[in-house]
Amino acid sequence: MAWQFHNPVAVTFGNGTLDRLPSLLGTRRAVLVAFPEAAALGHVDAVKSLLGAKLAGVVDDIEPNPDVGHLAPLHARFWRDFGPCEVIVALGGGSTLDTAKVLAVTPPCGDFADLVASLAANETFIPASAKALIAIPTTAGTGSEVTPWATVWDRASGRKHSLHTRETWPEAAIVDPTLTVSAPHAITLQSGLDALSHALEAIWNVNANPVSDALAVSAARRMLRTLPRLVDRLGDVALREDAALAALEAGLAFSNTRTALAHSISYEMTLRHGLAHGIACSFTLPLVLERAIGRRTDRDAVLARAFDVPLSRAPEHLAAWLAALDVSTRFESYGVSADESHALIETALCGARGRNFIGATSG
Repeated sequence: MAWQFHNPVAVTFGNGTLDRLPSLLGTRRAVLVAFPEAAALGHVDAVKSLLGAKLAGVVDDIEPNPDVGHLAPLHARFWRDFGPCEVIVALGGGSTLDTAKVLAVTPPCGDFADLVASLAANETFIPASAKALIAIPTTAGTGSEVTPWATVWDRASGRKHSLHTRETWPEAAIVDPTLTVSAPHAITLQSGLDALSHALEAIWNVNANPVSDALAVSAARRMLRTLPRLVDRLGDVALREDAALAALEAGLAFSNTRTALAHSISYEMTLRHGLAHGIACSFTLPLVLERAIGRRTDRDAVLARAFDVPLSRAPEHLAAWLAALDVSTRFESYGVSADESHALIETALCGARGRNFIGATSG
């Protein structure tokens, strides 16, 4: 089997490594894109102290699950105010990193509507100008610091877009687990579940390869072991470090495979039922795992390495693991009827991410 693995992001990992930011920036000037609470948590002052005059400004009016209605004026203001700056330092969770990736690129005419139109038409977007990205996650889940994708929501039209270009790969990532300690219980749980989903989705994937498998298995085992303890000990730095490493490994894995059926289902659950992404992409994991088992012997062998129980018992084991975290695996718990859930799964199998699932062709 021929395969290749590519990831251009230079990763720095470890407690206290935020201090490496000035050396990564060099002589360039930067704009900090951060989540609204970052200032109160001391993150903004920390970056200001590190960068001094190299920091041109701060953008922190970031919204969860960035929508085109909010992004359009933000994009225009960003390029008007910070056009000459060379780098965006993105500090936050998935929504912040997604927003930073959107801000980093601009179409030839500078009109954000043209970018959205290109995404809606499934055309290849080629930016006229772009800024370098240094990504610093403050949650252990999305893996966005080592992937090129940014999810762009268009709720007015009932659609979700995925922006990805060569320019939206971060040039560097700083994964400093101490930055995640302030994440509250709900964010810690949802982020960890997102990372677990990334890991498993990279395994039951038509694009899997030996390198992504090694990363995904390590990530899944690490998160399965760590998350139940972490949600009860939010201040435990060692557990935060384990979770951050699991999320990074999962991000590196799916940076090459993309996600699959569970994520394809999740987008509709978030768009139509308002379910938080980490829950939306994880509550179906036992169901998808059950569908994956037996599809391909090579995938079964890798999946078996991710669990401490025989693979035949893994769906039940995973459902119990989620239940212990108070995450229901039943569609009806989220207001979705049996008929709607069946239709949702069938539609998801036909989507771009659903087609990555090893069982997609046989439905």
